[in-house]
Parts: sequence; C-alpha cells; structure tokens
Amino acid sequence: MPQNNTLTNVEITAREVDFVTSFERDWQHLLDILGILRPIKMSPGTVLKSKYAEVTLEKNQVGKGEEIQTSTAVIKEKKYAEIKVEKYMTKVPIEDIAKYGYDNACVLSDEEFKNKLQQDVTDRFYAYLNKGMLKGSQKTWQRCLSIAKGAVINKYKKMHKKITKTIGFVNVMDLYDYLGDQPITTQTVFGFQYIQNFLGYDTIFLLSDEEIAQGTVIATPANNINLYYADPGESDFAKAGLEYTVSGQTNLIGYHVEGDYDTASSKSYALIGLELFAEYIDGVCIVTKGSENKNPEAINEDETTG
Repeated sequence: MPQNNTLTNVEITAREVDFVTSFERDWQHLLDILGILRPIKMSPGTVLKSKYAEVTLEKNQVGKGEEIQTSTAVIKEKKYAEIKVEKYMTKVPIEDIAKYGYDNACVLSDEEFKNKLQQDVTDRFYAYLNKGMLKGSQKTWQRCLSIAKGAVINKYKKMHKKITKTIGFVNVMDLYDYLGDQPITTQTVFGFQYIQNFLGYDTIFLLSDEEIAQGTVIATPANNINLYYADPGESDFAKAGLEYTVSGQTNLIGYHVEGDYDTASSKSYALIGLELFAEYIDGVCIVTKGSENKNPEAINEDETTG
C-alpha cells in the first residue's frame, strides 16, 4: 500500500509540474513574439496605471532678443487594473476517468483548463487595447493598416521614444477578405493565430469578432506592451496548508491536484495573477474602415473610461 501511495504522489507531482511548465512555456512563446524581454513581478494589490502625454505648444513668434516660450509635455496616468491573485478550480469525476482513462480524462481536462486561464488574460488585454487613445478612419483596410502604423511611429517620435517592433491586431475575416484566394502561412500560439512580416508589421495577430470588430485595425509598438504578474509561490499559503506547484523560474501560475472523496473527483486548483498591459495608452492606435480618410488624433482621456 505505501508503494502505491508513493506512485500516486509521483504521478500527481509530475502532472502539476507539467501543467506549470507548459503554461510558462506557452507564455514565453507569446512574449518572444511580442518582443517582451521578461515578465515583471509585482506585489498583489499593486495598481497598474497607463500613461498618456499632453503637450501644450507655446507660440514662438517672439521679437528679436525676446525669450522663447517653453512648450510643455505633461505625462498623466490613468488607473487600469489591480494585480490580483485569482483562484480557480476544476474537477474530473471518476465516471469520466473510468470511461476514458486517466490520461484522456485528466490530461485533456488540464489542457482545456490551461487554455481557458490563458484566454481570460488575453481577453482582458484585447478589451484594454480597444480603449486606445489614437483614433481615425480610412476608406480601405490596407490604408487602415498603413495609417495605424504611421500614427504610432509619429506618436513615439513626438514623445522622443524609440520603437523596437510594431504589432498589429486585426479581425481574421478582414485579412482573408483582403487576400482573397492568395495563400498565407499562419502560425498558432495557445488559441490564436498570427502572421509575421506582413505589410510593414513585424507581427499581426488574427482575432475573432468577439475580440476585435471587423474593419478595425489596432497597432502599437511592441515595447509598449508588458506582462506583469504576482508570484503565487511567494506567500504564506504553504504555512496555511495550501501548497501549490510552481515552475521555479518566473512562477506565473501555481497549480495543485488532489482527490476529493466527497464527490469522488480529481480536483485541480490554480492561482494566477497576470496582466498584459500597454504602458502608454495613447501609443495604441485604432483605425476603422469608413467612408472618409481621417488621420488618427488623440481623443479626450475621459472618452476611454468605461
């Protein structure tokens, strides 16, 4: 009997380690695509604030020998989100384990659980991107792509900031409508597709109608995007009898598996505190396909609230 318990513990530990390492590996893949050098660890409760710049130009038509008035650039902040450690649980009943086998029932459940957790973070990020403060319209989808990129380059030059790469977000139907019957090579990372080196963009993510409306292009510099996280392994949880397996590297997620005799199920618990975040919200440009060409302009900060 002790030997069987030991074997079970080894299998559970391996399942937990596989979950957290594959989760982190997927995120690292995304970070590499986005050009994010490393996630930034924050304490739970830290408030993330996006920045935007307001520039006041002073008239410089001054007389001979008169002092030139200084134009001022003020960086303002807007609260976006608070870093929270969120709690999740799922379970697989023994009926499914008996019917499909442990590997099929539990491993497939883990994979779907992981995908849903990742999707929750990216969904919040897409909703945030749709609040970008540079907005305009163009008559064609191709012009939307071009003008959106130009607008973020122009914005960053005004702020005297460098751009590493330009990232775009588009509706997948718009891309295929534009290409028609032309072949295209796409790649996939945990649930969404992307293409690289397309129409001047380093990477373009192909999103669904729920994530971005058709006829809309969102662009931002890659170095405007960061991943902030709270470490679920750096806490007093273990002292309270709540032990979670973490990767031991950046610890983006904590995971624990145990049997629940009350419901005869295999329960899985996850702790996660992740936020994808654009540091400068006015470095996010949204251009929509419309009846007129209107170059992007910074909208009032209050219009992004909600």
